Amino acid sequence: MSDLKIAVVIYEPITSDASRVYRGLKTALEFTQAGDDIVVVFDGSGVETLAAITAPSHKMNPLAVALKDNIRGACGFCVASHGVSDEIAAGGWNLLTEYKGEASVRNLVIEGYQILSF
Repeated sequence: MSDLKIAVVIYEPITSDASRVYRGLKTALEFTQAGDDIVVVFDGSGVETLAAITAPSHKMNPLAVALKDNIRGACGFCVASHGVSDEIAAGGWNLLTEYKGEASVRNLVIEGYQILSF
């Protein structure tokens, strides 16, 4: 494993810019396949993306499957506010609530991750 620590944070809803979501997931996969330390976090409207790609019928589901061990989870507050709690729970994804019920980007920085946002 290399010394690279990368956190890919997906903010984009898949219904808005699927190519941006795809690029973020493929970037995470590229780093993962190179042996780097990668985590993927879904925050803001990006929680809608995780809910969508969890469905086996979604064309980007294979990326979610390939990155399953790297996906840290989705912002707990955002999951509730975007109405995707059932989909996230069905996928078995973690709810990230480290900062007042929300995902913490600061914790990623403290852990030494370089942040790439999509």
